[in-house]
Amino acid sequence: MTDASRPILFLDVDGTLLPFGGPGMPIVPDAPEVWPASSNPHLARVDRTLGPLLSGLGCDLVWATAWMDDANEVIAPLLGLPSLPVANLPAYAGDIGHDRLQWKTKALVRIADGRPFVWVDDVIGHADRWFVELEHAGAALLHKVDSDIGVTAADLAVITAWLRDVER
Repeated sequence: MTDASRPILFLDVDGTLLPFGGPGMPIVPDAPEVWPASSNPHLARVDRTLGPLLSGLGCDLVWATAWMDDANEVIAPLLGLPSLPVANLPAYAGDIGHDRLQWKTKALVRIADGRPFVWVDDVIGHADRWFVELEHAGAALLHKVDSDIGVTAADLAVITAWLRDVER
């Protein structure tokens, strides 16, 4: 059960919790539809220390990923997270649409329905920020991470500070 006053943290997987590369790691050429396989050797790149840190942020965690329910089957156990709600996203048809918005933007604003939210993703652009500012009544942090590295302690510090400010 979620508390309608608590902020939501929308979590992407590819390039966010599952980095594409980084220092000493080549960029991964795999097609996104291959990533959810539990035998995927790239899953070793998931930083397992992130689970408790994410759980401790004091917000409602929601998957916002093309992985959809597979995130609960594959990623959540790696992070020690319980099964999380999955954002009802449109079918994936590429990262950026004809309107220059990321394919998730409109759905996340609809789902948040005025609640404060953080969106952590490796694909967030100016159009997404503009749309959220115009269409979302609550506070929002669109936090873009480096897809080669994924979520870091510095990213979590920014999110933690923002959440603390929203609570005031």
